[in-house]
Amino acid sequence: MKASKIIPPLIFFVFIMLIWQVVSARNAIAFWIVPSPMEVLKVFIYSPRLILHHLQPTLFAALTGLLLSIILGSITAIAMHSYSLVKQVLYPYLVISQTIPIIAIAPLLIIWFGYGISSKVFAVVLMCFFPISLGLYDGFRSVSIDQVRLLKSMGATKYKTFTLLYIPASLPNFFTGLKLAATYSVMGAVIGEWLGGSAGLGIYMTRATKAYQTAHVFAVIAVIILLSMSLFAIVALIDRWLLRWKYIREDEYLEVNFQERN
Repeated sequence: MKASKIIPPLIFFVFIMLIWQVVSARNAIAFWIVPSPMEVLKVFIYSPRLILHHLQPTLFAALTGLLLSIILGSITAIAMHSYSLVKQVLYPYLVISQTIPIIAIAPLLIIWFGYGISSKVFAVVLMCFFPISLGLYDGFRSVSIDQVRLLKSMGATKYKTFTLLYIPASLPNFFTGLKLAATYSVMGAVIGEWLGGSAGLGIYMTRATKAYQTAHVFAVIAVIILLSMSLFAIVALIDRWLLRWKYIREDEYLEVNFQERN
């Protein structure tokens, strides 16, 4: 990423932090409502082991749920693409799954999976399954019939057509959905931890809220943001590596447009 794209948001972030610190230092807002940035920073300095202790189960649930979502979402997308009846049956339920708030089914998750890691993983799958399956399915649909006919005229089998045409064509849409799912995974794990448990960032946040330790709540929020951005960045790097031909072409297009304007 170019420095010109990083510097403006970084300057804005520093500006916001300075204003926040000045307002907090003048006691304009009670510390237990909105702590100062320095108080939040002290949480990372004096309680790193506590944060790490709660970070590990959240990361495990997020990654496990994301992996399961990739597997289940890919299978579902392939099935809907291959069989129209499967698409007619499953597609409405995919949409319905996104209309149900996880908090609304919290009692069911506890009954079905208990307070262990399973309920957290299921919450992640519930949030990540839809963008992955829908992204991959839309990628399959982006293939034109002329491209399919061309491969068939060359003697390609259905398997060859699928591996040489449908999969490469669907990867941009798949990674778009996967980027969304990567950010949702951490949020899903934290929401799942709100239901109960012994460790996790959601548990940590709940306990800090009840104790009015607002600085710890803000610290957890910062960790969640950093973790979500890290997973997003990893997926984006894999995307650029596997689909470098796509980004090279886009960069060339942007460069040509820039030269034409100047």
